[in-house]
Amino acid sequence: MNAEEHLDDAELIDRARAGDVAAYEVLVRRYQDVALRTAHLVAPEADAADAVQDAFLKAYAALSRFRRDAPFRPWLLRIVANEARNRRRSADRRAGLALRASAVAPRDDREPSPEAMVLADETRRALVTALDALRDEEREVIGARYLLGLSEAETSEALGIPAGTVKSRTSRALAHLRRVLESANDEADASAGVGARGRLDG
Repeated sequence: MNAEEHLDDAELIDRARAGDVAAYEVLVRRYQDVALRTAHLVAPEADAADAVQDAFLKAYAALSRFRRDAPFRPWLLRIVANEARNRRRSADRRAGLALRASAVAPRDDREPSPEAMVLADETRRALVTALDALRDEEREVIGARYLLGLSEAETSEALGIPAGTVKSRTSRALAHLRRVLESANDEADASAGVGARGRLDG
């Protein structure tokens, strides 16, 4: 393992500013996963890798303007989010949301039962459908806060919005998400009732 792997972000940034490319490569490896997940949330998955690559290049070029006392991760993720937005097509380009949700979902190494797998798949599909019904700005803040696990301050920095806006937008987005999920459950219950009546009538 490279000795620089043990250095904190500030030390790596200082070295990268001084021309140490290997130090910046450590930062890339350290944050590549969360950067890619951020891009997946904001842009179609076909463009996410390119957005991340360009974001890391732009971040490297902007290191001289980075405040040493500021946290690096949200600053980087703001650049990633901006690059991803630049690649986002029209609002109907959302067919890959299921893959994006799967890419950021936490994984469990334990082998689930077949019943659990079916339930998890149904739950994921319902969540994906509900997320797809949200506006882009709502989906981004929900993704940042609950799928990427960013704090309010980090979400504010990453999405380029005030902290107060993060709080209010998250509240509205959660309320919207809840309504969509409840509506979907009501429709599923109604369909199940119709099916049951049909079997009894038959």
